[in-house]
Amino acid sequence: MKKIMNKVEDIVPEMVSGMTKAYPDLIKQIDGTQAIIRNDENFKKNKIVGLVSGGGSGHEPLHAGFVGDGMLSAAVCGEIFTSPTPDQIYEAIKASDNGEGVLLIVKNYSGDVMNFDMAKEMADFDDIKVEQIIVDDDISVENSEYTQGKRGVAGTVLVEKILGAAARSDLNLTDLKALGEKVINQTHTIGIALSAATVPAVGHPGFELQNDEIEFGIGIHNERGYSVEKLRSSKEIAEELTSKIMDSFENNTSAKYSVLVNGMGATPLMEQYIFTNDVLDILKDKNFNVEYSKVGNLVTSIDMQGLSLTISKVDDQLINYLNEPVTTIGW
Repeated sequence: MKKIMNKVEDIVPEMVSGMTKAYPDLIKQIDGTQAIIRNDENFKKNKIVGLVSGGGSGHEPLHAGFVGDGMLSAAVCGEIFTSPTPDQIYEAIKASDNGEGVLLIVKNYSGDVMNFDMAKEMADFDDIKVEQIIVDDDISVENSEYTQGKRGVAGTVLVEKILGAAARSDLNLTDLKALGEKVINQTHTIGIALSAATVPAVGHPGFELQNDEIEFGIGIHNERGYSVEKLRSSKEIAEELTSKIMDSFENNTSAKYSVLVNGMGATPLMEQYIFTNDVLDILKDKNFNVEYSKVGNLVTSIDMQGLSLTISKVDDQLINYLNEPVTTIGW
């Protein structure tokens, strides 16, 4: 294992410190925590609903890279692939509350759901209005090793982007929660891996694939997928993923869609664009109307080689929210 680091136990604190030192005009660290909060001049000036997310580190730029005007108010960075603790989430909730309440955006992993629930209960004692939504966009498998039900993966960033724009337009807490649940229900993701991630504390890949193998349906914590097969061409991979996702939408050609091609950490953008070209050609040939697309490393898995495809059903308002400019590190 080769990593650019100092001590394994210092990776997350030093990452948080490096981010906040590099972008002090955008973010700052909440004292005594590994939570990051907006530091721009508009944050306390605009009395809008606070948006808080977070989870285990190793998925950067998710979530900390999306803290800023137009997206998250705060993000809580747990240890690598490990949920942040309730007390740190609680501090992020308090710091994000401008009097309009706070919405928690939680990926569907058992530790995250439990700890965000506990933090919500702590905030309730302070009379802070808190609601939460659970992102479970991965349609690859049910009941993975970290979850009950579907996993929350790359679709999370689309939820954060849309809700950030909606919050900035003064939607209240109740309406934001309803909008978030609508987006989650209309967002489906499948990922693939050519090689697994190496957690620094472990020192070796989470699973092994042969040089001519690919795994379909992997998760962002090295969770296994639904099939290990011989490596295929980009077009063949795109055909499988688009077919499975569009089948889940009942092949509705009257709807509008957004497409997100997400790199898992070690896949060059060149390959992501090749795959995107194939996906968009396939969808066009099948008369699906793609109104928005984005490509890049947004929800990674340390150094996993692979990518994921997220397709969402959208309307004109959601497209406008996706296109709104934001001021963050990662978007």
